[in-house]
Amino acid sequence: MRLWMPDRVFFEPSAQAYPMGQKILEFCENHKIPILETTSHNQIRGIPGENEKAKYANAKKTLVVGTKKSLKLDVCKPSAHYQFSLMTNCPGHCEYCYLFTTQGKKPYVRVYVNLQDIFAAIDKYSGERLPETTSFEAASTGDPLAVEHITGGLKETIEHFGTLAHAKLRVVTKFANVEPVLNAEHHGHTRFRFSINTEHVINRFEHNTDSLQKRLEAAQKIARAGYEIGFLVAPIILHEDWEEAYKHLIDQVRAYIPREVEGAITFELIQHRFTGNAKKIILERYPNTKLDMDENKRTLKYGKYGRMKYVYPKSEVSEMKAYISDLITASFPDGRIQYFT
Repeated sequence: MRLWMPDRVFFEPSAQAYPMGQKILEFCENHKIPILETTSHNQIRGIPGENEKAKYANAKKTLVVGTKKSLKLDVCKPSAHYQFSLMTNCPGHCEYCYLFTTQGKKPYVRVYVNLQDIFAAIDKYSGERLPETTSFEAASTGDPLAVEHITGGLKETIEHFGTLAHAKLRVVTKFANVEPVLNAEHHGHTRFRFSINTEHVINRFEHNTDSLQKRLEAAQKIARAGYEIGFLVAPIILHEDWEEAYKHLIDQVRAYIPREVEGAITFELIQHRFTGNAKKIILERYPNTKLDMDENKRTLKYGKYGRMKYVYPKSEVSEMKAYISDLITASFPDGRIQYFT
């Protein structure tokens, strides 16, 4: 299993004053990673690259350490009530990534070290919904497990949620570095979900992420550590022989997951979609991509904040939803499909 290592690390003002900032600084010094300063992530200069593709690749090897300024939490339907950020962006190079639309011009990896401020916001939002339980998504803007060996922030977050009686944490990942969180005192308040797909999709479009086998091995470890678990089948892509490929995928999940946790397993199904702006950025960064983004084969749908996105036609959507749902129900009769979108 490969652990991500940045080529350079920028510290924003005051970031080193926080315990996590000191932990990251020590990590950089121990691994002889160049340490730089910046007044703000918006002022970062000096990331090399002769063209957009090269600049993107080098930005993906850049870590920015700062503080989370805005502590207003966004709604996160259909995954959770709210989302919060431990980081922005991700070390992975997924060609279809939905973050291209929102973080397209700033693809470097950012982590936030003011955890206590973030926890205070979580407590506030949770308290406003009492006596109901509030769910929070920690991986809408990045994959915190991918940098856990550097930050330790995800374990702290899991243990904070372990102390909350009316709040649940949801985390999703394409990485397998679960060892740092296996002994966390989660008290059953965190659901770990693993983003999975056919080997066709992972091998062609999910670069610099862990293999399907590694993710499933990690899911097995997480289940045995007592966490609630789930899987995102996303994005569902109708590639050649997709029916057999997704059947093989669900069969592999069944082979790795202990049957005693079956009742707790959730599934989230998300079809592939893209916006016009995302397509432009994808073609700049992956000029030889094999990702099918032919607008003539799709239909338009309004997305969040009024953006128009291209999705599969209704007839194909109905077919994929029914087929994959049936596969899951047959292999996991006590599992729960939370949504299809």
